[in-house]
Amino acid sequence: MIMMVSILELVISFNTMVRKLLLLIILLIWSVSYCEALQIFQTPKAFVNNTFEDNPPKAKVLWLTKNLRPMVKEILHHNYIKRRIQYWSKGSKSTWILQETGKEKLITIGIVVDEDKISEIKVLEFREKRGDEIRHAFFTDQFVGAFLKSSTQLDRHIDGISGATLSVNAMKKLARLALYLDRIINEK
Repeated sequence: MIMMVSILELVISFNTMVRKLLLLIILLIWSVSYCEALQIFQTPKAFVNNTFEDNPPKAKVLWLTKNLRPMVKEILHHNYIKRRIQYWSKGSKSTWILQETGKEKLITIGIVVDEDKISEIKVLEFREKRGDEIRHAFFTDQFVGAFLKSSTQLDRHIDGISGATLSVNAMKKLARLALYLDRIINEK
């Protein structure tokens, strides 16, 4: 009888260890897949510093008032994730750090607008598992010199990337939003 209890305790202990090990493996796989998905190509602070040659102006804030929200919603096809947007501006140049959802997660983009045209656009942080091809120059170079030909449309067609459609769409929306917001701050 004592031998049977000892065997039973050993089996229970073994099952507990197996469960803990399986849980540990699941957590490890999840954390690795999460870490793989987050790619930081440049921090927002470094992007702003580079834009203004390590002498950035003080950050400003643009509140998305009830007057601005309808146009922002028209551009994005939904409300922006925040009520205010931080930007940096000196002379004719403004820099925007904006976020938009690709397929499921946020993509952080840095956009420089100079004299109403995009002079630089860069993926800063990419959290999706697919679609990070939008970070390459063969794609981002299409935006350089782009401007709004109407209140919300770019002056040019931007070629897509097979398998990255939602990331491409996110970047196009943010390019349009940065140009629109630049127009707003320059009207003040």
